[in-house]
Parts: sequence; C-alpha cells; structure tokens
Amino acid sequence: MEINNLPKDPAILLSYVNTQLRDNYSYLSDFCASNNVDINDLVGKLRAINYSYDENINQFR
Repeated sequence: MEINNLPKDPAILLSYVNTQLRDNYSYLSDFCASNNVDINDLVGKLRAINYSYDENINQFR
C-alpha cells in the first residue's frame, strides 16, 4: 500500500495508523513494511499535525 492509499486527512490517518498499531503491529516499522509505506513520509505527515511516534507505547502522540 502506498502512502497515497492511506487516508488523506491527517486526523483520520492518525486514527487509522494508531488503530493498526494497537490491533495488528508491535512496531511502526512492521506496519510500514507490511503496507509498503515509507516510514519517513508517514512520520512527516503526522509530525505536520504535531504528533510524534512513541515507541514505548507504540502510538503516535
């Protein structure tokens, strides 16, 4: 899945990714690899709305 196929709205993207991390993936890198998403693009899109990845809780906060 290209990042273009993920939700376009940053708030919906945040919710989608956090739900996937909670339910299906132990690491952000696993989510990105499984969905063919560039981790830097994803982190950048969510950083633009003031969210950063916290690996201790495996969520964007």
